Amino acid sequence: MLSLDELKTWLHRDLSQKDKLLLILAALNKPSQIADMKRLGTEAGFRIPSSWNPSASLANSKGLAIRAPSGWEITDAGKQHLRNLGVTKLSPAAVQVAVDLRAELPSIQNDDTRQFVEEAIKCYEAELYRSAVVMSWLAAVHVMHHHVFANCLPAFNAEAKRVDGRWRDAKSTDDLGRMSESDFLDRIAAISVIGKM
Repeated sequence: MLSLDELKTWLHRDLSQKDKLLLILAALNKPSQIADMKRLGTEAGFRIPSSWNPSASLANSKGLAIRAPSGWEITDAGKQHLRNLGVTKLSPAAVQVAVDLRAELPSIQNDDTRQFVEEAIKCYEAELYRSAVVMSWLAAVHVMHHHVFANCLPAFNAEAKRVDGRWRDAKSTDDLGRMSESDFLDRIAAISVIGKM
């Protein structure tokens, strides 16, 4: 889950004892003895303090790590805990993208759009890239629906009727969702809301 270079970066942050031990276990990526953990910590430039009791700390981790016959192992819950801290297989640049996107969330005024974007970021951080793309697209369509409704609904309805005489005028953003996304994009391109594709 972590390379030695990534481990070096994470171990020198202000994190709890438990989190640092979980990071070392994640980098070992196999059942490990405390001696193995101390060795890897030292390789990463972090000496586990003699005042720490790694076994007690991991035993009190509420299932984030377990003691197996062959040594300590990080559990799936422990891996998820580290992901929640921001530890992923993502490169530092990709992690920065997620951090930057999160910083923009408060500036998104529409609650639904903000929730779509936040879920897209969570998917990205969990390395669920297809899901991140889907959630990003839903956010984009949501923004376009609201823009059309607020700024050019009469022109949109006129263009929609010109192309399809059966179109009933949209009177809400939900009404815009009756149209397929492909047709919606064609209609808003025709009225110069977006560039023609």
